[in-house]
Formats: sequence, structure tokens, C-alpha cells
Amino acid sequence: VQLQASGGGLVQAGDSLRLSCVGSTGAYSFSTYNLAWFRQTPGKEREFVAGIMRSGGSTSYLDSVKGRFTVSRDNAKNTVYLQCMSLKPEDTAVYYCAANSRSYIATRGIHYDYWGQGTQVTVSS
Repeated sequence: VQLQASGGGLVQAGDSLRLSCVGSTGAYSFSTYNLAWFRQTPGKEREFVAGIMRSGGSTSYLDSVKGRFTVSRDNAKNTVYLQCMSLKPEDTAVYYCAANSRSYIATRGIHYDYWGQGTQVTVSS
């Protein structure tokens, strides 16, 4: 599985961004995988931001982004999205997409088997 994240950039506080992650899954359908977004800042551990089950029917969010971020997927396009609204300076990080085939939305990075390369989001105050 290969994942390619994009959509990051430099924005001001209160602005919005939509991150995208396109997957190449070989012989297996994209819909086989649960998908998640993590973020990381220098010197800190990678942090779970949002996740979505393979069918798209269940999602999970980090408390600090609930109501501002929305994760969604389009299995026909092999793409997962993270719509980020009302961005805050503390949202500044490198954002990564990840995939696994577990039966639940894992929130620990160690439980994900595949990772994209990351896209930088910088929110200025």
C-alpha cells in the first residue's frame, strides 16, 4: 500500500484547509483499509487526529479537533480527506495519513501498517 498526502500549506488562524491522501493498494481494494490522520511537531510523538472505518460508517477524532475537523473518504477515488476548519496555531504540524486492516479505529501509530509521506500545515496567529 502506498499513500500520498497533499493539501498542506501556510494559512492564518481561522482559515480552512482540506488535506487529501490518495492510496495505491495493489490487489486489494482501498475499501479494505481503515484510514487515519496523524500529526507530529518537532520533539513530540505522532498524535492521532482522526480516523475512519473502511466503510466510512464510523469515525473518531482527537478531542481538540472535534467540531472543527471532518474525516471522510471516497473509495471510488481511493482517497481519504481531512477537512480542517477554524484552524489554530496549535494545529501546526506535519500531517500524515495511515492505513491498516484492523476491525476498529486504532489511535496509536504503532497499530498502523502503512504511512504516507506527510504534508506540512502551518497556522499563523
